[in-house]
Amino acid sequence: MIAVIYSGSNYADWRLADKGRTVASFKTNGINPYFDDEKTILQLFNKNINLIHHAEEIKRVYFFGAGSSSVALQMVVKQAFCSFFKFAKVSVAHDLDAAAIACCKNSEAIVTICGSGTNAAWYDGKKVHPNNYGLGYILADEGSANWLGKQLIKSFISETLPADIRAKFIKRYDIDRTILLEKVYRQKHPAIFLSSFTDFFADNYDNDYLKNVIKSGFTKLINTYLLPLYRQHPGAMIFCTGTVASAFEHELNAAAADAELKIAGIIKEPINNLLTYYANKNKN
Repeated sequence: MIAVIYSGSNYADWRLADKGRTVASFKTNGINPYFDDEKTILQLFNKNINLIHHAEEIKRVYFFGAGSSSVALQMVVKQAFCSFFKFAKVSVAHDLDAAAIACCKNSEAIVTICGSGTNAAWYDGKKVHPNNYGLGYILADEGSANWLGKQLIKSFISETLPADIRAKFIKRYDIDRTILLEKVYRQKHPAIFLSSFTDFFADNYDNDYLKNVIKSGFTKLINTYLLPLYRQHPGAMIFCTGTVASAFEHELNAAAADAELKIAGIIKEPINNLLTYYANKNKN
C-alpha cells in the first residue's frame, strides 16, 4: 500500500492506495515544518482513524508540502512519518515538485502554485530548479489566499472598503478592528487566518471592487514570478495549481494576457494526478 500526500499550510490531501485501488481519501490539517515540529505532526497522525488502521500496511509514503524546501525542514517531516509508518520508505519533497509532476509529468515547463501561498519555478522535466521565490506570507505570496485576506482586512480597518462590501463583511464575520489585529499579530498561524477569507471573495465574485483586488494580486504574481522565469525560458508552457488559481481562473487568464502570456493549464488540487503517477510506479 502507498500513501500520497499533498499539503499546504491549511490542509493536507491524503490518498491511500493498494494495487491501483484507492483505499482511503481524506483531508487533515496541513503539515508545514516552518510551523509544525515532529511531535505536532505525530499528534495529527494519532488522531486519524484511517492512518491508525493502515499504518503497518503502508510500504511507501510520498509527501509533498509547503515549507519542505530544505533538507533540514524535510527531515522534520520525514522523522515524524518514519516514526509512525514503521514499515514504509518515506520520500519528502517540496510542493513545487508536486505541482511539476501533476501538471507536466516528464515535460519541461514553468510551474506555479497559487493557493494559500504562492510560488513558481522552472521544471526541466526531471527536477525543479531552485530560486529565491517562496518567501512566505509576510514577505511575498502575491496573489495567494493570504494575500487576498490581507488586502481585505487592510481595506476594512482603514475604512476604504465600498459600503456594500463592508456591510456584507460585518454581517458575515461579526468582527472588528481589535479582533482582527489580535488574530493577525497575537494568535498562532496568522497565515491560516488570513487565507480563510477566500470564500468571501468567491461568494461576492460579481463585485467589481473585489474582482479588481483579485486581478491585482494575479498581476503581482505574474510580474514577480512568471515574467522573470519566462524571460529565462521564452516560449515555455506555463501551468498553475492551487485553489485560488482555480477559483478565479478568468482573472488569472486576463492578467496573463495583459502580460502577453498564456496559461496552458490550471489544476485545482494536484493530489489525484500524483496518486495516478505513483500508483503506476508501484504496480508490481
